[in-house]
Amino acid sequence: MSTLKTEVVEKTYREALAEAMAEEMRRDDRVVLIGEDVGRFGGAMGASKGLFEEFGADRVIDTPISEAAIIGSGLGMALTGQRPIAELMFVDFSGVCMDQILNQVAKVRYMLGGQVKVPLVIRSQGGGGKGYAAQHSQSLEAWFTHVPGLKVVMPATPRDAKGLLKSAIRDDNPVMFIEHKLLYNTKGPVPSDPDFLIPLGVAEIKRQGSDVTIVSHSRQVLNSLEAATELAKQGIEAEVIDLRTLRPMDFNAIAESVKKTARLVTVEEGYPQCGIGAEIVSRVCETCMDHLDMPPVRIAAKDTPIPFSKVLEQVTLPSVQRIVQTVLAARKWN
Repeated sequence: MSTLKTEVVEKTYREALAEAMAEEMRRDDRVVLIGEDVGRFGGAMGASKGLFEEFGADRVIDTPISEAAIIGSGLGMALTGQRPIAELMFVDFSGVCMDQILNQVAKVRYMLGGQVKVPLVIRSQGGGGKGYAAQHSQSLEAWFTHVPGLKVVMPATPRDAKGLLKSAIRDDNPVMFIEHKLLYNTKGPVPSDPDFLIPLGVAEIKRQGSDVTIVSHSRQVLNSLEAATELAKQGIEAEVIDLRTLRPMDFNAIAESVKKTARLVTVEEGYPQCGIGAEIVSRVCETCMDHLDMPPVRIAAKDTPIPFSKVLEQVTLPSVQRIVQTVLAARKWN
């Protein structure tokens, strides 16, 4: 990460992503962007607006509607000297190109004995909250964390989105970079330094606390922070950890916090079975059991396809209220 003092500008999450890609494309002419509607249209979520106008059709490439072709092309580019960013419009559609991701992208470096590098970033977006129903609202990040050879990144803030995306583009390994559809309009301070980087695999304590550790990622970090504010009104100081990178996971940050607070709550928008929270709880029970004063608690989406109905969708997904109520119910605090 750059240590130089630099201007900090308020930007949206969407603008931070576009700025990160533009800076890396100016820095390295091997960086290219491919995907559906990433060119003149500026991306399905508007995160590539302005790139086509600056870099042209040779480096901002609109593709057919074929996820397998997008990822296969990205892999070929990466193996032949370019540093592609391949955009999948929805992470839900990753199933169409799962063979490309899991059996080709994640494994080719190993299959060839480390003789090649795979500097491929696969950008996509997931999560619910916009009434897009069951096929466009899923949080499938746990799928990818299961597979060696992939790094998985999910930033929660505009600052993290910029710094982590730039690090992902510079990484010589494939990175799944998953954004949340409700974060694109959120705003926050973003360093304008073109060398601003946030290292992959490093969590961040977004709020200090002494009574309970809340571990989360992506949009649920914001809900966790809001819940922590509400809990503080009742005398409970929650420490909120933003994982930022799910693989490799910064478990040391979690363990140190749990040793301090003696209580653990995980919050995620994915499903509970074999989810990120399940992995965290397992590791904590394996290594920090003696430090716990209560059983760990997991908060996740309800175990059902995401409903189209706004009312039902809100009930299905974790909320600030559910986090507060779950923490209060887990233990008598007075």
